[in-house]
Amino acid sequence: MATHLDFEEQEQLEQFKHFWKQYGNLITWVLILVLGGFAAWNGWNYWQRDQAIKASALFDQLDQAAQAGDADKVQRAFDDIKERHPRTVYAQQSGLLAAKTLQEKGKTDAAKAALTWVADNAGEDEYRAIARLRLAALLIDQKAYDDALKLVNSSMPEEFAALAADRRGDVLLAQGKKAEAQAEYEKAYKTMPESLDYRRLVEAKLTSLGAAPAPDAAASAAP
Repeated sequence: MATHLDFEEQEQLEQFKHFWKQYGNLITWVLILVLGGFAAWNGWNYWQRDQAIKASALFDQLDQAAQAGDADKVQRAFDDIKERHPRTVYAQQSGLLAAKTLQEKGKTDAAKAALTWVADNAGEDEYRAIARLRLAALLIDQKAYDDALKLVNSSMPEEFAALAADRRGDVLLAQGKKAEAQAEYEKAYKTMPESLDYRRLVEAKLTSLGAAPAPDAAASAAP
């Protein structure tokens, strides 16, 4: 009985040796790749978390400086975060907040630079769209109408289409093209949800052009 079992074990051992000789290297490399990929994935996640934590701390500094109205500290904090952690969402948010504060403090060129950075480097389409719309408003104030129009004509997420149309209307109106501006305002007004407060501002623009929109059907039917 023992001899029979020994023969079976020997046969299984020989089969295993033959199998390992044929596939051993392949199995080893597959394990190395799988384990290496797992380690790399964990390392990437750790790096991202570390970057986010550090970027968050810098954003807090920028936010405090913005609340205090300290434009110089805001600029320094934004420079730090875009240099050290440019791919984090905090860098994009910092650019928008820095631009707002810098503009309020009369540092228009610095505000433009911050918005341009977000428009060119943001990872999310939404942040790029917001930066372009705000930058276009600054360019309108500087009478750089062609540059402003180029920004609002660039590709944007669908949910920003109405705001882009409204900003195009602003550019065209500043250029004295009232009919074209009215068409853009009407497009914006029709596209915006009725519940959006900003829609009333677009309505006011249309009214100033002598093209007040007709009351909504729901409002007309109300007693």
